[in-house]
Amino acid sequence: MSVIENIPDKLRPKIQEYFRDYKYENRKSKFAQHLLDNKHSIGSMENIMEILHITRKRKMMNTLERFHIYNETKLDNQINDKCTVKPNIIFDTIIQRNANRGQSML
Repeated sequence: MSVIENIPDKLRPKIQEYFRDYKYENRKSKFAQHLLDNKHSIGSMENIMEILHITRKRKMMNTLERFHIYNETKLDNQINDKCTVKPNIIFDTIIQRNANRGQSML
């Protein structure tokens, strides 16, 4: 799982909520539903997540988050509503150029 967050400590309570949903088999979040439905195991946040970017600028973080959600949706790795992701020619160009160069995303 990949996460974009400007202050990682703000993320911890939300992830702990997801973990509780998983542990008690509550299906309140798409994350917990996905883990339960696909019989995935779960580990500590440090072991299962990767911080992709750290930024203090909210607009930059929002753009990076949209980009990564867009890319994961195109790869069919996105567990949220795929209908909310709109076509984006700029993101497509970045993805294509990085693929041609053999580079990872941003």
